[in-house]
Amino acid sequence: MFQCEEKSKRRLLLFALVSSGLFPTLSSSAKTKSKNPYDERRLLEQNRRIQKDNNAPEDFPNFVREGFQVKVVASDSYVTRDSGLIYRDFEVGQGDCPKDGQQVTFHYIGYNESGRRIDSTYIQGSPAKIRMGTKALVPGFEEGIRDMRPGGKRRIIIPPELGPPVGPSTFFSSKQFEVFDVELLGIQECQRRTIVGFYSDVVCN
Repeated sequence: MFQCEEKSKRRLLLFALVSSGLFPTLSSSAKTKSKNPYDERRLLEQNRRIQKDNNAPEDFPNFVREGFQVKVVASDSYVTRDSGLIYRDFEVGQGDCPKDGQQVTFHYIGYNESGRRIDSTYIQGSPAKIRMGTKALVPGFEEGIRDMRPGGKRRIIIPPELGPPVGPSTFFSSKQFEVFDVELLGIQECQRRTIVGFYSDVVCN
């Protein structure tokens, strides 16, 4: 179980985003300096061409970037939270939302800002399994799935401040937005058990 969690943790922390990546503007904590409207329109058109070349999914957000200052441009279907997290629900799902200590099973596809696919559990052939509240997920990712319900499908746009750590000791050299399409498959209760008096593990079912 721990190996499964560690594998999923490593996999979810290996998303470094690059480059530019569509729609009316959504506010985000990182905004561009005031730009000439023509320049911004030109950047949007350029980004759309790049996203088309990368086969980005429908209604993919756009990122107008000037250095580390970014404006997120997306359709009215997206919701922005006070934390800066942005999301869009494609399907809501049914049942209860996951709680700390429970295990969530989910599929995801991760994209960089230009709409290029970085990782996918669908391609890997098996969904990810992570216990909530164990800091095994990028903060924005955990916030994004915390109020999902089994069967739900959601696109999560994670701002840099809710993303993975960056710096010399990590794989990440700059802070960028991350985009994930997530399908929550199920939620399981977990219990800790003791084996032979001194060894314990966690079982979820």
